[in-house]
Amino acid sequence: MFTGLVQQISKLSRRETTAGGLRLVIAGAPWHPPLTLGESIAVNGVCLTIAHIQGNNFSCDILQETLDRTTLGGKRPGTALNLERALRLGDPLGGHMVAGHVDGIGTVYSRQAKGRDWILRVTCGADLMRGMVLKGSIAIDGVSLTIVELDQHSFAVALIPFTCEHTTLGILNTGDTVNLETDLIGKHVRRTLETEQAPTPLTWERLHKAGFGEG
Repeated sequence: MFTGLVQQISKLSRRETTAGGLRLVIAGAPWHPPLTLGESIAVNGVCLTIAHIQGNNFSCDILQETLDRTTLGGKRPGTALNLERALRLGDPLGGHMVAGHVDGIGTVYSRQAKGRDWILRVTCGADLMRGMVLKGSIAIDGVSLTIVELDQHSFAVALIPFTCEHTTLGILNTGDTVNLETDLIGKHVRRTLETEQAPTPLTWERLHKAGFGEG
């Protein structure tokens, strides 16, 4: 589990093909405490497992499902990446609950200045849009944000200067693709409502079987 508060921006050092799969080698600054093998880490919002560590570099293996559903497969060496270590018991939950399970990919439609802030508008598929609500939470490339505008085909978030300076969102351009994870609690509520069967009509027979009207 993560919070959507980026702790470090690192760069993709290289891509390795291993037994038909893909391994990403990421170079970053030292971590305190140091990273450990098997630890979960969010890379641009994708929960990955650290498979190898060498100095300040660490490697993660990428599943085909991850390649199909996220932007990681298209990243090239030198690309900046948002990193966040998994939440530990007792850590403050400053953003929102982020699972690191990306729902799909969005495309940056526009990035407009608003005073000292920026309004970032992203388009995505209808299925993703159904999981969003105005003033609800959204994770974009692993960054916890609040939806400030919403229509049928796109949504917008406001980026403060700190977010632009300390995450990769500050260097996004129109046409760039991003990983999207909709609100975790909202997804469960939506699933429940979509699968819940219509209630059985109340009849005298049902009341009688329940013990009403006797005696």
